[in-house]
Amino acid sequence: MRTLDFTPLLRSSIGFENLNRLVDFATRGEGDTYPPYNIEKIGDGAYRISMAVAGFTRDELDLTVQDNVLIVTGRANEAEGQERQFIHRGIAKRAFERRFQLADTIKVTNAGYENGLLNIELVREIPEHKKPRRIEIGGTEPARTIEATAETQPAERETA
Repeated sequence: MRTLDFTPLLRSSIGFENLNRLVDFATRGEGDTYPPYNIEKIGDGAYRISMAVAGFTRDELDLTVQDNVLIVTGRANEAEGQERQFIHRGIAKRAFERRFQLADTIKVTNAGYENGLLNIELVREIPEHKKPRRIEIGGTEPARTIEATAETQPAERETA
């Protein structure tokens, strides 16, 4: 299989620390691809992860952020006494755990569930000390020269 060069994409990364590693991992076909998801930029410094979790209820989904890792977990709760017989089961409802590595400046702000899609809102919050700031350049006034006087100089010792 031919490897792809995603170097041009890294210049416009969305704040995920190891984007190159994640893209390589995804293109190799390794790991679990369930549930499918999209990452989209919805504004200046605002992003959304949309996950297709059809068949899950809000109670069966869990979101956790720990050490700059967003963990999305789904656990199917089959109610007792509600045994179902499927003739064809095309909608996968299996337990999953999906992890997203977040940059230090990315914060999860909101999550919503509608029409089988879990939407997770992210925003880039740059701390004040990391934001660019403008430095004023001083005027063209001449440099001041300080001349020493007898009062400011140390007393000379007399040699005998």
